[in-house]
Amino acid sequence: MLRNDQLSQWDQDHFFHASTHLGQFARGEIPNRIITGGEGVYITDRDDNTFLDAFAGLYCVNVGYGRHEISDAIAAQANELSYYHSYVGHGTEASITLAKMIIDRAPESMSRVYFGLSGSDANETNIKLAWYYNNVLGRPAKKKIISRWRGYHGSGLITGSLTGLELFHKKFDLPLNNILHTEAPYYYHRADRSLSEQAFSTYCAEKLEAMILEEGPDTIAAFIGEPLLGTGGLIPPPEGYWAAIQAVLKEYDIMLIADEVVTGFGRLGSAFGSTHYAMQPDIMTIAKGLTSAYAPLSGSIVSDKVWQVLEAGTDEFGPFGHGWTYSAHPICVAAGVANLTLIDKLDLVSNAKHTGAYLNKAMKAALSDHPNVGDIRGDGMLCAVELVARKDEPRFFDPAQKTAPSVVAAMLRRGVIARAMPQGDIIGFAPPLCLSESEADTIVAATQASVEEVLGKRSP
Repeated sequence: MLRNDQLSQWDQDHFFHASTHLGQFARGEIPNRIITGGEGVYITDRDDNTFLDAFAGLYCVNVGYGRHEISDAIAAQANELSYYHSYVGHGTEASITLAKMIIDRAPESMSRVYFGLSGSDANETNIKLAWYYNNVLGRPAKKKIISRWRGYHGSGLITGSLTGLELFHKKFDLPLNNILHTEAPYYYHRADRSLSEQAFSTYCAEKLEAMILEEGPDTIAAFIGEPLLGTGGLIPPPEGYWAAIQAVLKEYDIMLIADEVVTGFGRLGSAFGSTHYAMQPDIMTIAKGLTSAYAPLSGSIVSDKVWQVLEAGTDEFGPFGHGWTYSAHPICVAAGVANLTLIDKLDLVSNAKHTGAYLNKAMKAALSDHPNVGDIRGDGMLCAVELVARKDEPRFFDPAQKTAPSVVAAMLRRGVIARAMPQGDIIGFAPPLCLSESEADTIVAATQASVEEVLGKRSP
């Protein structure tokens, strides 16, 4: 039975919700949903409704809900030492252990881990590192950062600027100066439909090089990119993309920052997206899957090449003047140690590879011939269904029709949570890595039924 009590009113009157239409929520036009529990891939609200969470919160509950191995580790750490800072060489057993565990999983060239709390603050750290790096090397003009349209890198001032989605810029006076955006590797939306994937990748690299030459290579510090575009539409890189992009960056001595907030720790069926797509980053951003969101934690992994310059910089200029109060918070890093241990114990990286492939294959079998399904794409435990008004051109729906949100709402009525991705009619899936094939079947069935409810059934 639904409850209409004081808690709901407090929620409406006092809680400032993230990424929410504030007016509609305050007027009660958007219902609140108060979540009370979770187990495996399912969550429960206080009205005893159970939902299969096919987006793992926000791509983050990789091990699934209700893992006592992690909550017990959090409690044990809180009882032993709830907090101490990481300034001036201070550490804890958990922070040191987790740093070692991360480096053991990262590409061979990576050297050190700086801990924060969110992907946004990690990317803020990364840009400061890039600027500091170039100052130490005597290149004060080499400060611009190139991101990509449709990329997502956070909601701060710098990170919101790096993000290439209109929603995160509109009325916030973003992007800031010295942040540039180049072509998104969005093969399905390519203007020239005759291009092969490899040819489109070459085109993206040529556009990047043209921007670098126009701005001046001596002004460009870094290029930041998600191995696979996440919030911008769950878009795998086209064939040859990262090889072509990295060749340009190497030619002009520009750092590569791999934003692994979504792809890190197994979501693609590999330890990291960088290894999955043969990237050689100078800096890597980690968060979400690092603790499976049981506690807030992020990190910046720096390569040995970058570390050597940072180290030399402090010999010349004194202590590195950057820090967060909660960097390497003992409770959060204890959650990270327990989480990575559990990922290994349950072999979840392998499950993401195999069950993710099953999910993508089943989704294509169910919906690829629907006249309003233009593209079904994914990699590992990521999948997206893009809806179109016409398939052959393709021609896209008017955003005012809210086609994907309508399908996602129909899925919720069927007990499955998916995400209507921003800037397009794209239904996104990023389930916990512990998803089973039968649970994947549940997701696919709910998607098919909901697409057919909103857009009609395919022709016989």
